[in-house]
Amino acid sequence: MSSRFHIVTLFPESIRPYVESSILGRAQKDKKLSVKFYNPRDFTKDKHFRVDRRPYGGGPGMVLEPLSVLKAVEKAKGKKKKARVLFFSPAGRQFDSAYAKELAESKSDIIMIAGHYEGIDARVETILKAEAVSVGPYVLTGGELPAATVIDAVVRFVPGILGNETSVEERRVASPDVYTRPEVLVYKKKKYHVPKVLLSGNHAEMDKWKAEQTAKRLKKRK
Repeated sequence: MSSRFHIVTLFPESIRPYVESSILGRAQKDKKLSVKFYNPRDFTKDKHFRVDRRPYGGGPGMVLEPLSVLKAVEKAKGKKKKARVLFFSPAGRQFDSAYAKELAESKSDIIMIAGHYEGIDARVETILKAEAVSVGPYVLTGGELPAATVIDAVVRFVPGILGNETSVEERRVASPDVYTRPEVLVYKKKKYHVPKVLLSGNHAEMDKWKAEQTAKRLKKRK
């Protein structure tokens, strides 16, 4: 199984380095991941390649015109029968691991519209029956970072990309606190030790400790 992502964005250069690096880069070379970009400026008839317009009803900023975005999505879809179209909005469905797994298992191409300025003409969402997605209770200047977040989270559920299946956090007992060598870290004349339980070799005790650390961290959030 491979994952195929299509990103409609005015600024492909802002996300391309990330998806071509590290694990995602290797996954693309191994043909387990495909990421393609579509710039709305390539689908406008405006001689200056302008795709932002003033909003009806007044208000600050500019809005991305619908037609160039719709044509970019059409190009991404091609003749594919199964494709899910996502756009990012603070009012959308909260993106989490369950949503990421759902996308990974859907076997559909995933088209993401990365908005900018004051957003995208609302008729785009209506026409495409797009899924509104939120990556957090905050507003960003564009949809490129959310798109990268979705790709990164989804491919973790694609077999073979992480190399070791136990690397998927949801499938193992994990802890927010992790340690490596040296066993005793000396920093500014003070010693910092790895918790003894992690050196014990007792997997049941280690799993218990990890679960306790996670519970403590979650309690602090409340």
